[in-house]
Amino acid sequence: MDYASLPPREIERHARNIHPGAWAVEDRQPLSTLLGSCVAVCLFDPQLKIGGINHFMLPDMGRARNSDVDSLLSGNFAMEALLNALLGKGAKKVRLQAKAFGGGTIIDSGEGAPSIGMRNAGFAKEWLAREGIPLVSSDFLGPWSRKIIFLPSCGEAFCKRMVTNMATADVIAREERAYAETLLRKTATADKKIELF
Repeated sequence: MDYASLPPREIERHARNIHPGAWAVEDRQPLSTLLGSCVAVCLFDPQLKIGGINHFMLPDMGRARNSDVDSLLSGNFAMEALLNALLGKGAKKVRLQAKAFGGGTIIDSGEGAPSIGMRNAGFAKEWLAREGIPLVSSDFLGPWSRKIIFLPSCGEAFCKRMVTNMATADVIAREERAYAETLLRKTATADKKIELF
């Protein structure tokens, strides 16, 4: 089926949904996700016509003793898992292109603290720049939640900004808090098990 010839609503109906903390690589089936303050990065190899998407959020800074290291590790894990999955399917890093979305202000991080969305977006941009992967398109920050649909066979991405009403904000905030709690639990159990040098 040529998904690129379908209208976005029909593509969405066929899409595989990616939840917070997950990633996927496909060569045909569309991928979709719903973002609040989380970020999704789409990577695409135009020669091989394969792509993937992840959905991540950095842990809340200041809650754990090693919070700066934990943030780096969780963001790096999400990006490295996606990159390595693509490389495992034959993609070449030098050909990869990125599109990234999200970082909305959905969860209040408190006065004076940088927003969770801003930190997530900043991390994604820094990681891509450090790895030499061009960010060809992005839509970050703002008061919106976003629905992302990614066509891995051609690299096309649709981003629908949605005014975040109370019902949508509650659903997104609940999913993101649950995901954030899993990151905190992993940090607490791994506290004594990893030695950085």
